[in-house]
Amino acid sequence: MDLYLIRHPAVAVSPHTCYGATDLPLAGPLAPDVAHLAPLLPADASLFSSPLSRARLLADALGEPELDPRLREIDFGDWEMQPFDAIGRDALDRWASDPLGHRPPGGESAAEMAARAHDFLDDLRRRQLPGPIVIVAHGGPLRAITGHLLGLPPDRWLALDFAHARLSQLTLSPWGATLRRFNL
Repeated sequence: MDLYLIRHPAVAVSPHTCYGATDLPLAGPLAPDVAHLAPLLPADASLFSSPLSRARLLADALGEPELDPRLREIDFGDWEMQPFDAIGRDALDRWASDPLGHRPPGGESAAEMAARAHDFLDDLRRRQLPGPIVIVAHGGPLRAITGHLLGLPPDRWLALDFAHARLSQLTLSPWGATLRRFNL
């Protein structure tokens, strides 16, 4: 099975702002991203997307996506849309010391986000869909899916830096996953 992973286009948000589950508008027009990505995708692919508009709008332009809430970005709870400076050094240090397990107030941990992304992946495997799969989502779930499939330890998933509106491809076989393309 071939997986084509696409991170949503850039969003209109101030730099140094913490965001994840907040539904934000796109920073620019969608047409250039669609023109870049559409020729790279197989015509017979099944298409899945996060329901957040920054991913869904791109997926809608590429086909008829099945929306799945398990592909949403991490929920930072009370930290959502706060400048990092306003969150406080102590809180950010606690998060940095345990990036997978620490849960911001009112939010979810990266481990919880990864668990739902992995649940989505397990469902895909059970469904045994014919042909390739395209997933339009967010950096967090795409890191969790890719890191898991490549057998990377969770503390290394952050090194997978998915660029906005770029395509990465994995091929899954009985022997494991092969990263074919990254940020094309």
